[in-house]
Amino acid sequence: MLNHESKSGIEILTFDNVNKLNILIAQSLKEEVAQYLLKPNTKLVLNMKGVEYIDSSGFGALLSILRNAKNNDSQFKICNISSDVMELVKLLQLHNVFDICNDVPDCLNTFEK
Repeated sequence: MLNHESKSGIEILTFDNVNKLNILIAQSLKEEVAQYLLKPNTKLVLNMKGVEYIDSSGFGALLSILRNAKNNDSQFKICNISSDVMELVKLLQLHNVFDICNDVPDCLNTFEK
């Protein structure tokens, strides 16, 4: 479900052929991302490119990942959110909760050195 690459110690996860983050994949997403948050102080980017829809289960999974990251002294950022999904994010006031960047290079530049 996710492709992984590492740049300068930052883990970048990108969805592979996923356009909906819903109940069907939310649990799998949490479990897959959790593997990257096993060690403390992880820097993690979730690239949402291609995701056009998120339901409540999907938002729950993202919040769970964020909580897991914070509990592990890790940093979690999201990027490439589609305009439709961003409208939902703002409606739910989650733009104040998540660290959201425009794209992967933008995320990489915002991590604490």
